[in-house]
Amino acid sequence: MSYAKELRVASLAVQRATILTQKVFREKVKGTVSKDDKSPVTIGDFGAQALIIQAIKHNFPQDEIVGEEEASALREKPDLTQEIWKLVKEARLSSAGTESEAEKELGGPLKSSDAMLDAIDAGNSAGGSKGRIWALDPIDGTKGFLRGGQYAVCLALIVDGEVKVGVLGCPNLPVDDKAPLSADVSDTGAEKHQRGVLFAAVIGQGATSQPLGTEDLLPLRSIHMKTPAIKDASFCESVEAGHSSHGDQAKIAEKLGITRSSVRMDSQAKYGSVARGAGDLYLRLPVSATYVEKIWDHAAGALIVAEAGGIVTDAHGNDLDFGQGRTLAKNKGIVVAPKTLYPEVIEVVKSILSAK
Repeated sequence: MSYAKELRVASLAVQRATILTQKVFREKVKGTVSKDDKSPVTIGDFGAQALIIQAIKHNFPQDEIVGEEEASALREKPDLTQEIWKLVKEARLSSAGTESEAEKELGGPLKSSDAMLDAIDAGNSAGGSKGRIWALDPIDGTKGFLRGGQYAVCLALIVDGEVKVGVLGCPNLPVDDKAPLSADVSDTGAEKHQRGVLFAAVIGQGATSQPLGTEDLLPLRSIHMKTPAIKDASFCESVEAGHSSHGDQAKIAEKLGITRSSVRMDSQAKYGSVARGAGDLYLRLPVSATYVEKIWDHAAGALIVAEAGGIVTDAHGNDLDFGQGRTLAKNKGIVVAPKTLYPEVIEVVKSILSAK
């Protein structure tokens, strides 16, 4: 199956959502509330989830969606709901104020604030190993989003437990695939970059990048991982120490002979950066025995890296299992590397973790 329609709808839906998220990103106050697990969620998260789910349901009404957010808190806060509704109404793919054909493909604007809340809550699938299920993270890297760093809008289609389509919208990464790996978004130095890139992949068809736009999709280009000598490799890791063991990762880099400092970056922007060769390795090692990864944090990025020539496994060398519900319940940690470097990297990862 080519998944051509799925890829186009996902790419357009993510692109439209980034119009909303960037508007919120540029505001000093981002309408933050706390979830039960104390993690932050912004008005951008809610608005982006509504827009993307509406587009999926318009085109694939029978598909299920595993979304990170749900609308119960909003239903108790009408003022916040109206603030999000204003953003959602204004976020559309358009040219000179005229609704584009691409916008119509997504179903056009949502009809009301109640329809918006219902769309957010339609991301309530339990996931699993059967059927067509979309995994959605409307703003991956919310803490990075709040501090003015990297973030990503992430969407993947999983069919019978296997990721088939993956799309990442990274508004703050450089469009130039050859730009050096950096978490910086300021452009205050000598290097100034056009920013906003859309990464995409379909299983068996390779990976691509293209600039984010405001109408239809812009021209794309193929991307591929680099294959440097291990001592010359650069690696990404999470900013948050609660997500990834920085100490173990430093030991692994040292044992591999890597001398470059790691680049700490929020969100699945790390997957996109590695896939296009800006970085080489991505390590996300478990910080506790109880921490479980969510499928929406990895599904799109893992496919894009695999299609760009990389290998993505857990810290024990096992394939990521996206058929276990809303989490990667059978996996611990994440290791991403080019095929040529992966065998050496995973052996060092195992040795460091087994010595603990």
